[in-house]
Amino acid sequence: MLRYLLEKEIKQFVRNSFLPKMVVMLPLMAMLIFPLIANFEIKNINLCVVDHDRSIQSQKLIQKIQSSGYFRITDVAESYQRAMLQVESNNSDMLLEIPVAFGKDIEQGTSTNVLIAANAVNGVKGGLGSSYLTAILQNFSVDIATKIQLPKAMPQGAGFSIIPRFWFNPTLNYKMFMIPALMIMVLAIVSGFLPAMNIVGEKESGTIEQMNVTPVGRFQFILAKLIPYWLVGFIALSIAVLVSRWVYGFKPQGSIVTVYLFASMFMLAFSGFGLVISNYAKTMQQAIFMILFFLLTFIFLSGFYTPINNMPQWGQVLSNFSPFKFIIQSVRLVYLKGCGFADMLPQFFALCGFAVFFNGWAVLSYRKKS
Repeated sequence: MLRYLLEKEIKQFVRNSFLPKMVVMLPLMAMLIFPLIANFEIKNINLCVVDHDRSIQSQKLIQKIQSSGYFRITDVAESYQRAMLQVESNNSDMLLEIPVAFGKDIEQGTSTNVLIAANAVNGVKGGLGSSYLTAILQNFSVDIATKIQLPKAMPQGAGFSIIPRFWFNPTLNYKMFMIPALMIMVLAIVSGFLPAMNIVGEKESGTIEQMNVTPVGRFQFILAKLIPYWLVGFIALSIAVLVSRWVYGFKPQGSIVTVYLFASMFMLAFSGFGLVISNYAKTMQQAIFMILFFLLTFIFLSGFYTPINNMPQWGQVLSNFSPFKFIIQSVRLVYLKGCGFADMLPQFFALCGFAVFFNGWAVLSYRKKS
């Protein structure tokens, strides 16, 4: 019986004029476009400079800030009040005020102060911009101290240098952090949305009534709905993996088999979740709203946007109820750190628990009506 049900589902899918194209185009567009725009790095911050000194040292500082790539000098104002007008009119995000005798104090080795003011309406941009600018000023101070003070105060060969090493993502490329999470987003849409829409579509068209009068059991019916979209999810995942490899040169440090193993368990779990939604939804509109509500909740609790350790304690507890948390952690660990299956047993068992829970719920909640 299961064989004929699967044959029916596959024929329905292939004959659909939209779904096969979506399965191919969705991972292609997601992997080609989203990594380029889903970037949480703050760059091109508009900075207004108030240079009261106009010395060689102040010009070097301005050039260093501009060459960092994070700031764009929008104006060099003659007073703090005019610079504040630039900030209040949203022409500038931050301002830097360089005091009189800035260059002279630096050359004499005495301390000097600069003022940093940031528009905190956008707290992320204001906070990160201030941190970037502070780091540039500290680096500028170290360079000046090395050139002016240290050769006089220390013997030849004294001092030390710090060379940072960034593990797992040496180039600090944010796309490498986002791509694994985007793969999971594609899997969620293919393996969760499509099965739910399939059953609800049959409810609206009335064809599901023909199934309800047959001797097909609930378990067989749910399994027949799940398996085709599980296989389609592997196709979408393969496209995403190939695009990330060929376009971005991003390949897993660990085994790709481990990625597919964890992805298969996630698809099994989220397909079951989609089927649960379809059992309760009466119309396509209801199903879409219900899935979007839970999908967005799962995503916000997964660490996709905000690191889980940065969440409040109650948010960290709630994140354990999101299957996205465990699959995103797993794929990132394989891609960035090269972890193996034994290193991610807690994540695997959590996904197995979600799969059993959602699919068991889907079978129990399905009701045949004559």
